[in-house]
Amino acid sequence: MTETAPRPTLEAVAARAGVSRATVSRVVNGGDGVREPLVERVRRAVEELGYVPNQAARSLVTRRHDAVAVVVAEPETRVFADPFFALQLRGISKELTAHDNQLVLLLTEGRDDHARVGRYLAGGHVDGALVFSLHLDDPLPELIQRAGVPTVFGGRPGWSDGTTDVVYVDSDNRGGAREAVRHLVGLGRTRVAHITGALDQTSAADRLDGYKDVMGDADPEHVVRGDFTPAGGERAMRELLDRCPDVDAVFAANDLTASGALRVLRERGRRVPDDVAVIGFDDMLPVAEQTDPPLTTVRQDIEEMGRLMARLLLRDLDRGSGGATPAGVVLPTTLIRRASA
Repeated sequence: MTETAPRPTLEAVAARAGVSRATVSRVVNGGDGVREPLVERVRRAVEELGYVPNQAARSLVTRRHDAVAVVVAEPETRVFADPFFALQLRGISKELTAHDNQLVLLLTEGRDDHARVGRYLAGGHVDGALVFSLHLDDPLPELIQRAGVPTVFGGRPGWSDGTTDVVYVDSDNRGGAREAVRHLVGLGRTRVAHITGALDQTSAADRLDGYKDVMGDADPEHVVRGDFTPAGGERAMRELLDRCPDVDAVFAANDLTASGALRVLRERGRRVPDDVAVIGFDDMLPVAEQTDPPLTTVRQDIEEMGRLMARLLLRDLDRGSGGATPAGVVLPTTLIRRASA
């Protein structure tokens, strides 16, 4: 059995640096009013001794936990299977890590999980929350409001609770959908169908609206409901071909949906893009570049969305930054042309 060396204390750092304990505390906790030469001496002593601040004690001084909850309103089977979430979490993690903040991941499987998340946020464990993939009937917004923690949402809010100061980050889902459908029409396609995402999410509703902006007089039979998954894309594509066998183009609500649709088209002997052109949405490279053929899609910067969400929250938490946090930020999208359309 080996003995653990005693953990360096604030007093030990003060003695090594030749300053008071209060001076060390101010430097370690980011306080002002310490001359630069003393700051350097304290930092050198911290490094030499390997001193690690006691987070509980530090929180009493700074009133900050340096931890942010990331709440994904989806079951873990969906979160760990869909590369969209990995990209968004990577962006969030990069930004939080750059500012020495911890990411606490919370997933919701059902109503019991919603209550658990609400209790956790209200318990003072984190400084704020980043929340995305909400559904229209989700109780999380109300629970978060009750918890009183600063929050930034991923995606345009779809609920109506009388508040106007909700901070969110989204992509131009409607504009991106319009560009995709216009591209299909420009190719001479006249029977353009749409496989939607989960329509209880604003991103799917906005993409459907973008399709309708261009194809306002389209046959209602050309719109089939999906759920943002490959299996949903397969199911919807089979239904679409069964009832509209002459369809010559498909705008899918995301790349995973498009990948499922492409598999069914291949099974049914339809050539892409000769017989049916296909466009997705997201430009997730692990998906879009691996489909057969490679997928034309609408690119949204998913990782940057995550980084921006974290940046806005940290700015809100940093009382010294000044300036108002924008209520909503909408990032542009770009059509990426590959072989499928």
